[in-house]
This record gives sequence, C-alpha cells and structure tokens, in this order.
Amino acid sequence: MKLFVKDIAPMIDARVAGDPLQVITGVSAFDNATAADITFAGDASYLSRLDQTCAGAVIVPLDTDTTSVTHPCLLLTQNPRLAFFELVNRFHPVSVPIPGISPLAVIGTNCTIGSHVTVDPHVVIKDHVVIKDHVHIMPHVYIGEGCVVGDHAIIKPNVTIMDHTILGRHVIVHSGSVIGSDGYGFVHNAGTHYKLSHTGHVEIKDHVEIGACNTIDRGTLGITRIGSGVKTDNQVHIAHNVTIGDNTLVVAQVGIAGSTRVGKNVIIAGKAGISGHLTIGDNVIVGPYAGVSASVGENQIVSGIPHMPHNTWRKVVTIISRLPGMRKTLISLEKRLSSLESIIDTSESK
Repeated sequence: MKLFVKDIAPMIDARVAGDPLQVITGVSAFDNATAADITFAGDASYLSRLDQTCAGAVIVPLDTDTTSVTHPCLLLTQNPRLAFFELVNRFHPVSVPIPGISPLAVIGTNCTIGSHVTVDPHVVIKDHVVIKDHVHIMPHVYIGEGCVVGDHAIIKPNVTIMDHTILGRHVIVHSGSVIGSDGYGFVHNAGTHYKLSHTGHVEIKDHVEIGACNTIDRGTLGITRIGSGVKTDNQVHIAHNVTIGDNTLVVAQVGIAGSTRVGKNVIIAGKAGISGHLTIGDNVIVGPYAGVSASVGENQIVSGIPHMPHNTWRKVVTIISRLPGMRKTLISLEKRLSSLESIIDTSESK
C-alpha cells in the first residue's frame, strides 16, 4: 500500500503539520521506523524524542505544540494510539476465512449453524449447540452440549467450551482457554474430600476478549458472568459464580476466587489475587501483586498484601528495605536504655 499523508489524515481524523505529500508505505514502531513508515508518539517519553525517529510521519496528540517540534511531518489527532492501530489494520488487514464446515469436523445432532460460519478441521461440536452468523471456529476446538456462540465470535485453536456456556456477539477466545470447567468445590467428611457437583454454567456478554490459557469455571448452581467489553490477559483464573462487570480489564496471572463480584470499569493488575465472596466496587484499580482480602468500595486504588490504599502502600514499600537497619538501631537503643535503667536503679539504691 502506498499513501500520501494528505490521504491518511481524514482516515484518522487528523490535522497535518508539515509535508502533506510525504509518501507512506508502511507502519512501524517509533525506534524502528524508516522514512517510508508512519508511527505514533502518544506520551511525553516519545514526544521529547521526535527528532530521533526516522519515520516519515508521526501521529501525535492534538494539543502538541508544533512550533517547538523539528519533525517535518506530524498528524495531530485526539487519540494517537487508537489512530495508529486503525492504520495498522489498513496496512495489514485481517484475512477473512472462507465460510464452510470442514469434513474433518464432528457436528452433533440438533445443532443450529448460521450463515457465513467457518468450522475448521478437527473441531468437535456436541448436540443442541447454536452457532450464530459469521463465527469462525479454529482447529481442535471442543464445544459442549447446549452451548450458544454469538455472531462474529472467533474461537482460536485448542479452546474447550464446556456444556451450556453462552458466548455473546464479537467474543474472541484465545488458544488454550477452558470455559465452563468445574469449580474447585469439595466438602470434607470423615477424612475424605467429596466433590460437589457443578450444574451451573458460564455466560459471557458481547465484545469480550478472553486471553490465552484462561480458566473460567462454571457456577456451582448458578452462573459465572463476564460483562460486556471485559478484556482478560493470558493465564487468568476466574472461579465459580464470579461476576465481572462491563468494561473491566483483568491483567495476566490474576486469580479471582469464587462468588466474588467485580464492578464495572475495574482494572486488576498482573498477579493480583482476590479472595472469595467479596465485592469490588466500580472504577476500582487493584495494583500488581496485590492480595485483596476484604471488599473494596467504589473509585478506590489499592495495592499491597494485604491490600491497603495505594498511597499507604507506597510508604510501606519505602520502609520495608530499611527494616534491617531499623531493627539494628532498635536493639542498640534497647541496650542503651537497659544500661541507663541499671545506672538509675543503682543510684536510687544508694
């Protein structure tokens, strides 16, 4: 693809500052770009280095002061990162699969399959499954009995979707994920752990993206719910009967224990752990490695183990590295105090 900057600008709702006839043939990262590439600078760390990129054009924030910038071609827009990746999609369009069901796929009885559906080889679809329009199911996917897969869903290789799971529209499930597995439920009696039956299911709303190697357990009796617009990273575990509100982000290696309710627009950073039967309010941010052991109200930022307000945790972190020295000082002070007390006691006894 070959485009002039003046042609790119309306595609991303941008204003050109510089040469509108600059030719662009590709997209690239800031530090790897050539004179024929376009890149973006979305924050101060890149904006301060605009003279260091070889890119032919750079997408920058709308409020950038162009009088102080030496780069010959800038495109000013509201959201540089989003605009750039819109261009990435234009330069590298996703291939559209050819609809059809592979003869190597196994389809159960009483299934309903919509139009423009692609089912690749070695897919297994059990009985009474509903696959809606424009769905792509990639090789070695298992879809259990009674599942529903919404329009435009993409299920990538080696995904397991257990019985009665419901996937909404435009859902993406990445490779290796298991949705609808039994939860971790046992009851102890007479020295033995007896398994509890899990007869619930998982319901995933529209525009959700599930990362690679996620495990999302079915409800024990009820439903594990993932709200619209939720995005999970790789290696996330969501236990039985958890509810996650709309537009929440769950980063890699997070674990959420059973029956916890996570609100809308929450961010749970990497390797955080959340105990069961808690409520995490809307707009909460849970910091990386945090251990959340009690419910958190709306609009809070928490970090640490056990969790605490983020600003408090920042102070705690600065103290931790000083603890050995503080201990040494404390022992020294205790010895001096003990010595002073002995002197006082001796003086009083005379």
